[in-house]
Amino acid sequence: MRILLLEDEPKVSALVKRGLAAERYAVDVMADGREGLEYAEAYPYDLILLDLMLPSISGLEVLQRIRRTNQHVPILILTARDSVDDKVKLFESGADDYLTKPFAFAELMVRVKALLRRGPVNRSSTLRIGDLELDRLTQQVKRQGRRVDLTAKEYSLLEYLMQNPDRVLSRNMIIEHVWDQSFDGITNIVDVYVRHLRSKIDDGCAAKMIRTVRGTGYMIRSEMGA
Repeated sequence: MRILLLEDEPKVSALVKRGLAAERYAVDVMADGREGLEYAEAYPYDLILLDLMLPSISGLEVLQRIRRTNQHVPILILTARDSVDDKVKLFESGADDYLTKPFAFAELMVRVKALLRRGPVNRSSTLRIGDLELDRLTQQVKRQGRRVDLTAKEYSLLEYLMQNPDRVLSRNMIIEHVWDQSFDGITNIVDVYVRHLRSKIDDGCAAKMIRTVRGTGYMIRSEMGA
């Protein structure tokens, strides 16, 4: 996998590049905002690590301009700013995650691996698979035109499944994404929530959408079957 690192502090960029290379990632390093933007637009990176304080153009502008043409590549912001307003602005501009400087490389790697495991993000406001529709703006879900009332966790679980159609998601992947933490030894919480979600999404419908992959996890198929 190839990662683009936009960072103008030589010590930080050298440390991060060396650590990522040790994990067998290919890394391109840019210290200038404008040059980094050109690379981001020219090559299909799997992940972008973006410092906010860059010469030529700021990291925030780089983020905003990338999102005009590429809604899918995961972007992790490296920043010394930690106010709530700053964080909100970053997420509204299209950031997927942020890490406050100074940071430990081990924490960076946890976030990098989580974003790479999640893969490209579909940022469309509406997700549709067959007769199932999820509106991210209103957080409403409909099946066969009828509204489906979900709890917050059920909604997050369904959104994650619909973001990854035809992809098997393990229980640990679901735990990390939906609960944002590790439930060592009690991943059966996923089974409980999938059962609840199935009762609301699939019960009464001939085509069953949520599939169990025995011994592995769950998935939603883009081509529905009975």
